[in-house]
Amino acid sequence: MFKTLDRYIIRQFLGTFFFILVLIMSIAVVFDISEKTEDFAKTSATAYEIVVEYYLNFIIYYSNLFSGLLIFIAVLLFTSRLAGRSEIIAMLSSGVSFPRFARPYFVAATILTALSLYVNIFLLPHANSTRLAFEKAHIWSAYKLEDHNVLREIAPGEIVYFESVDVPRLTGYRFSLEKWDGDRLRSKLISDRAVFDTITGRWTIHDYMIREIPPAPGTQGLEKGQAGIGIGSSEVMLPERIRRGAVLDTLIPLKLEDLGQRLDNVAALDRHEIAAYIKAEKARGGSKVPYYEVEQQQRTSYPFATYVFTLIGVGIASRKVRGGTGVHMVLGVLLTLLYIFTMKMTTVAATNSAFNPTLAVWIPNIIFGIIGVLIYWKAPK
Repeated sequence: MFKTLDRYIIRQFLGTFFFILVLIMSIAVVFDISEKTEDFAKTSATAYEIVVEYYLNFIIYYSNLFSGLLIFIAVLLFTSRLAGRSEIIAMLSSGVSFPRFARPYFVAATILTALSLYVNIFLLPHANSTRLAFEKAHIWSAYKLEDHNVLREIAPGEIVYFESVDVPRLTGYRFSLEKWDGDRLRSKLISDRAVFDTITGRWTIHDYMIREIPPAPGTQGLEKGQAGIGIGSSEVMLPERIRRGAVLDTLIPLKLEDLGQRLDNVAALDRHEIAAYIKAEKARGGSKVPYYEVEQQQRTSYPFATYVFTLIGVGIASRKVRGGTGVHMVLGVLLTLLYIFTMKMTTVAATNSAFNPTLAVWIPNIIFGIIGVLIYWKAPK
């Protein structure tokens, strides 16, 4: 059963957090409206679409994104206020141990962690899907694929190549399709350009040439009974065949978004979809796999950062110092900046090098968790 002390601290913790959350999100919405007013005026979006489909999901996304920082600020503010009014000193003097004093903080942190996990895993992908669909329809400019020399394995032994892709025109240039049998090339299609039909899902190949390479002598697929052509054998190799044409419709298991899409779109995938997408991207040889793996791991690591921020916040703000809340806020902001900097360094290392994405996402929590334990150990007892 919760004691009066527990209820008091949990109420202060959660109340301060949600008050700051409402305040920050109100400011964020006002700034976003001022920035996108011209975009909204040019679009055909209704007031319902702007408010419900965009801003409601905008609030869900950014509330979850900044929840760790806002939890830290909430802990610093109300704990520093308790310390400034000597309430913590009174609690400790009455025989309450510091771990007993800190216990309701972690009860509240557990509530917020569970809420964040639910939002990250179940609610946020759907909210992001609706928000990003609105932005794509009314705000974003046409997406351009910056990558050149794009290779994708669309099926075992089938390799697609584009020298460049013009996404707005649904066209890929210098297209080729190779079919391999083990380490042996069986056929190769080369064309000047390939155009994707979004309705039928077909690629229309223009100015193409298909080169079909027969198997080597002595393997399956050889014609027999033509003596005198092979050396000491009745087997001969079929001649290489080349076909040319102006237009060819082909149905290959490749969509335009498989070649590249906005990285923001990964936020709209649920846990099953993102796992399947990572598996498919690895099979295709996609270069953005680490980015998707980082996104997948962050959906778990960010909620658990709540415990780290709570531990650090309690340890810092529970000591009564000259300057009061101002000193605590400065220390808290510095530690927050260091956390963000560390997270940025590790995620960049994961997306641009061979650093393990799981380690990249969890290392900041581990490092600052250790710092939090040390601060907690030094806190007034």
